[in-house]
Amino acid sequence: MYKSILLAGVLAGFGGLAIAEQVTVDPSSKPSAHAVILGQLSITDGFARATLPNQPVGGGFFTVTNNGDADDRLVSVSTAVSSGGEIHEMSMTDSVMKMRKLEDGLAIPAGETVVLKPGGFHLMFTGLTQPLVKGEVLPVTLTFEAAGEVTVPLAIKAPNARGSGGHSTHDGH
Repeated sequence: MYKSILLAGVLAGFGGLAIAEQVTVDPSSKPSAHAVILGQLSITDGFARATLPNQPVGGGFFTVTNNGDADDRLVSVSTAVSSGGEIHEMSMTDSVMKMRKLEDGLAIPAGETVVLKPGGFHLMFTGLTQPLVKGEVLPVTLTFEAAGEVTVPLAIKAPNARGSGGHSTHDGH
């Protein structure tokens, strides 16, 4: 059963940032308690890692499932607490961990699930204007080529958080 909610208000720690976004929540989605639905996309398990004071970058992670019959693409990301947002990929090449910005965004194939996780695909928040504090929520705006734009709340977890899947750490940031 789906229900529609309105995310609105002033979030503590975001200097008066107000968010008003109509989203649909699927309380039965697993493994997280809620999903943000945008068209045929379902976004779950969102989190960011806490940062140290004066740390210039942060990372964000989530799972997106494309329940439709057409491909989509995550083309941009932004948040009010950073001057820039990028979509990155980490990979191993000749026993060396490499990170690169995905200039054309991240493909979300029809009927598939893409996981952004430490050590793999992830969001990079550059030029942080304040620390990401464990226990707070970071509103992040995701823009998809076909589905459009949605603001997703990322729970800020410990600096070494791995998410719900127990994936490798993302200590390079």
